[in-house]
Amino acid sequence: MPALQPFAFYTEHRLVVLTGLQARNLHELLRLLHEVSGSAIFYHTHHRYLAHHFEKPVFYNDFALWASEALQAEELAEKLAAIDLLAFTTIRQLREAIIAVVTEFLAQQTNNARDCPEGDEFHFCQSKSFIMPTGIVAHSVPEFFACLPRITTSTLYFHFFEARLRLGHTTNDFSRWLADNGEAKLARAIDKLDPYLPTLDELKARIIKLGHKHLQA
Repeated sequence: MPALQPFAFYTEHRLVVLTGLQARNLHELLRLLHEVSGSAIFYHTHHRYLAHHFEKPVFYNDFALWASEALQAEELAEKLAAIDLLAFTTIRQLREAIIAVVTEFLAQQTNNARDCPEGDEFHFCQSKSFIMPTGIVAHSVPEFFACLPRITTSTLYFHFFEARLRLGHTTNDFSRWLADNGEAKLARAIDKLDPYLPTLDELKARIIKLGHKHLQA
């Protein structure tokens, strides 16, 4: 059965720029967390998921990594890394959660103004995304899953991460489209996948497996 509306796959290219803002200690980090753009918050919590790693990094979150390596604040690093990114549908909510963790940590410390070593300052970056069509379009649910092996990790990243958090959607683009086309059960199954645990290639394989299992049932 043809879909109510075809699914057009998009991809993104990102331009990363330095903001010129940097923090030497947690007080400066906290102040800048209030001031920087939402794009900076998204970049520092998500860019490592798009990168290819032969080994998974200890921390995907740049704030957690800096707290650990530059400040040796392992307790704070663990708390920042434990923030559940799936719990938020807006950058504002995510920003507030990060601020709350840093604020609470500072309130519990007696020596909390320590500067990082020179050269280890936290440099805020932000990214600008350029969204472009891939030319891959699915006109039905079976065709949608037949298209998935052809899409890149950048396309998957856009439809699962960018569209949901930066664009404020309540779910990923795939689940939203499937639900609109009468596949609510399959949409829920895909929505339940945690995109932050596997690599993007592993995530794509899991989505394809769910689709094939559903279509063959």
